[in-house]
Amino acid sequence: MTTPSSTTPFTDPAPADRLARAAAALAANGFAVETLGDVAAARTRVRDLIPEGASVFTAASETLRLSGIDADINSGDRYRAVKPRVLGMDRATQADEIRRLLAGPDVVVGSVAAVTETGSLVIASGSGSQLPSYAGGAARVILIVGAQKVVPDLDTALLRVHEYALPLEDARARVAYGVPSAVNRLLVLNAEPLPGRVTVLLLREAIGF
Repeated sequence: MTTPSSTTPFTDPAPADRLARAAAALAANGFAVETLGDVAAARTRVRDLIPEGASVFTAASETLRLSGIDADINSGDRYRAVKPRVLGMDRATQADEIRRLLAGPDVVVGSVAAVTETGSLVIASGSGSQLPSYAGGAARVILIVGAQKVVPDLDTALLRVHEYALPLEDARARVAYGVPSAVNRLLVLNAEPLPGRVTVLLLREAIGF
């Protein structure tokens, strides 16, 4: 398994040449890719990309929380936000409806644990609630990805998931939910057969895990 160089830890934004390689490879694999300067640009672009009135599910993501994108979508009435609706539902009696809402929104917005310079996106999850919409259930997928998440290949991506992102997410989950986290499910998007369905907003700065 590939190990990260001591000069490029998982916290450091990838330099311009590596971002360019990742963007080119993602585009070659059918993903729409936009390289943006910072979080503010991503926040504006997300608003441009989502039509008013769309049903939108925001996957659990530190990137979305820290950027303000989660609040932009789930506050106000511009969109039919899925998350506030689901949080108000009874999980015992409305489990099927919750599952359908999460699996098939018009748009899902989230992030990834890693993006490879060979053009793959790696998403790790404890519950798996966001994975159906990413994999094919949502009509549109928008992923905001900090530059520190760019890695050379899938081996390094998995190393980043388990050795870097998981400990941080575990600490967050213990505080937020009182339970540990785990990589119970792992989704790798190697290509997108429907051109334009998945948009990756690749940032030049670091944000999130």
